[in-house]
Amino acid sequence: MVETAGFDLLNLLLVLTLAWSFGRLTERVGYPALMGELLAGILFGPTVVGLIHPTESIEIFAELGVFLLMIYVGMEVDLHDLFKLGPQSLMVALGGFVMPFGLGYAVGGFIGTTVEQSLFIGIAMAATSLATKSRILVDLEILDTRIAGVLLGGALLSDVGVMIVFAGIMGFIETGELTALGLGLVAGRAFLFFTAALVIGDRFLPYFWGQLEDWMERHEFVDKTSAFTVALVALVFAFFAALVDLHMIIGGFMAGLFLRQAQLDPDIYQHMYDVMYDLAMGFFAPIFFVSVAFDLTLDVFTGSLDLLVLVLVVAFVGKIVGSWLFALPTNLSWREGLVIGFGMNGRGTVEIVIVSIALSTGVIGQELFSILVFTAILTTTLVPPTVKWDVDWLRQTDDLVFTDDLRPEAASEP
Repeated sequence: MVETAGFDLLNLLLVLTLAWSFGRLTERVGYPALMGELLAGILFGPTVVGLIHPTESIEIFAELGVFLLMIYVGMEVDLHDLFKLGPQSLMVALGGFVMPFGLGYAVGGFIGTTVEQSLFIGIAMAATSLATKSRILVDLEILDTRIAGVLLGGALLSDVGVMIVFAGIMGFIETGELTALGLGLVAGRAFLFFTAALVIGDRFLPYFWGQLEDWMERHEFVDKTSAFTVALVALVFAFFAALVDLHMIIGGFMAGLFLRQAQLDPDIYQHMYDVMYDLAMGFFAPIFFVSVAFDLTLDVFTGSLDLLVLVLVVAFVGKIVGSWLFALPTNLSWREGLVIGFGMNGRGTVEIVIVSIALSTGVIGQELFSILVFTAILTTTLVPPTVKWDVDWLRQTDDLVFTDDLRPEAASEP
């Protein structure tokens, strides 16, 4: 027993060390840390070297990592910003969701998958990555441009939309019925959850926050109470999600959403945010991304290369063309719309979480899982260079519009 525990501990330490090392390396070359964590899992996991391997403790930490990660993603979303976003962001989000989802579902039908598998291919194609885009825009120093605002707004709306649709798909899988009654029950449960979450988050939590803030300041328990508060709120929302047969990450995401809206003292909220960042991004999430690679198979590059290429083409065409076409009716130029389409193309965190859940629930197999994860990796890898080239192109053609240069009447046009 002691030997097994020690061996598991050594395996866990190796996972964390490799995740941190490769994560730092990829960040230094301009890519998100998750890319390096996945690479570490591929190279040193069972697929290649076999130095690290899945264990029960790794699985538990990985599941907790997914939950904490989605709380953190929720804390990155400002509900108020969702209502302030202009029509450009809404149109980009619609185009970046509808077309890739439809094409992904069609690919599933073309290769003969089940309805459930086709739905997951569609949602994987529709996913995007807000964090990746934020980092790229900061590195390019173009946060004060129109395309940056529309791109971030579109990614924000897209992330929220993907989570809502994912909730519906999981509900459909639970019922296993493709009938009007079954779909009605799925939609009803999802609607019930989101309505209850909004009521609790908007009506009751502000009072709870106020009482908690007074107590924390009075007893000087900010450091000790912050982590407990985050965990308590997240578990309450996860309980409500489980109550209506939705996945726990939906509850975690909603909890993070309302933690962002808490209107607490800035210092107290910042401490909560830092605690969640350290727990999710600093410890548990890297374990999850390394462990994701344990289930990947490199055989798809030989035995299923044609399917991988097909999914990649659909992913690129669906996201880029969809975002671009839906941006055309707005006051964005066609060049700006195309650049935004390339920016929306990266998937990253959200897709990997969704397809990992699909694998763990037995909806998809290892082959399809590997194809979808490699699609997320390859699309995310190409976002930084393509967006940089596109921004240089906009500068050369004088199409890079800065927010300070927008006329009031132009900014208000639909």
